[in-house]
Amino acid sequence: MNRRENSSRRRAPFREPHRSILVVCGAKATEPAYFDGLKRSRRNPAVTIKIKSKPADPSAVVKYAADLGRRAGAAYDDVWCVVDVDEFDLDKALTAARRLDVRLAISNPCFEYWLLLHFEACAAPLTCYGDVEKRLRRHVPGYHKSALRFDDFAHGVDKAVDRARRPDAGHACNPSTQVGLLVEQMS
Repeated sequence: MNRRENSSRRRAPFREPHRSILVVCGAKATEPAYFDGLKRSRRNPAVTIKIKSKPADPSAVVKYAADLGRRAGAAYDDVWCVVDVDEFDLDKALTAARRLDVRLAISNPCFEYWLLLHFEACAAPLTCYGDVEKRLRRHVPGYHKSALRFDDFAHGVDKAVDRARRPDAGHACNPSTQVGLLVEQMS
């Protein structure tokens, strides 16, 4: 059988559809450093990821992200915002996100809870950033939120995604995080 006769048996070329995601973080350093590191680590050619920072309350972050997405036209398949509960009232942000078609990855009480899940499953209530940081420093002694090193967390990303899947009671549950949903989209 020559090559031409055999060509009808070949599988049709297949490529995953290309996706483009805009991620807007409600913090200046920690979340953008994490997602930049994740993007470099995963190097998924089927996903283009743009990471922006907008240190502000969650409602302002959502409006900023929606505006960037709108100005980009159809450039992004998904627009995500990464925000913390902290001291914020999220009702306005949730309403705006639904209206503007922006997805939220909310962590309660803070993004560091997501980082903690890279090392341990934790369901104990964590009242504030300090509680989470204390537990996180057991695993990353030199952790400082303004100088996150993704390499400290790279080995535990898949475990964190699994641990974040526990029955989700929404962002009102302390502790909780929806960052795993975004990470799955990026991978």
